[in-house]
Amino acid sequence: MKAAAFTGFGVAAVAGLILVVLTAQWWLLVVGVACILAAWYYTGGRRPYGYAGLGEVFVFVFFGLIATIGTTYVQMLSAPPAALAAGVFAGALASAVLVANNLRDRAGDALAGKRTLAVRLGDRHTRLFYAGLIALGAAGIVAAAALTSWWLLLGLAGLAAAVVPVRAVLGGAQGRELIVALKGTGVAELAASLGMCAGAVIS
Repeated sequence: MKAAAFTGFGVAAVAGLILVVLTAQWWLLVVGVACILAAWYYTGGRRPYGYAGLGEVFVFVFFGLIATIGTTYVQMLSAPPAALAAGVFAGALASAVLVANNLRDRAGDALAGKRTLAVRLGDRHTRLFYAGLIALGAAGIVAAAALTSWWLLLGLAGLAAAVVPVRAVLGGAQGRELIVALKGTGVAELAASLGMCAGAVIS
């Protein structure tokens, strides 16, 4: 696993360095280093933050805001407000995937001393938090559409795939049922992203 992780870090670092050279934005090296450190210390090191209730925060920031705004920036050399809105959508849905996973593992994590956010919030509040993240993702789509083109609302059609997972989570799904919800959340994020992309192309 370590070999695979370091190989992934190496490939990402080379790709990132190429982007830095092409854009001549050398400060992006700091962002790249921060991303690698965030990835490693999620479960690595003596005090992994993923087991301290901070996983969802870092996923929102790095999988959502930094990934989306950063991708926009290296292409445009600017970060318009629509990129922030799209980053909120991506971060919220990515965090929802993690919440569904941690909800499934909550009891076992508690016994193992892993203080994930699901362990800290408890069963009921974790389920409400999951639904809130889906709603935040929808708000991100609407905001991105308002700032660019209403065609981006096609993303909401893709996000409709989250209806079944939300019902399952709020309905008290346990164990294997949450695996289905986890998968459905990932599918919803992908479908919504494709919908937004299609809307952007049409506009």
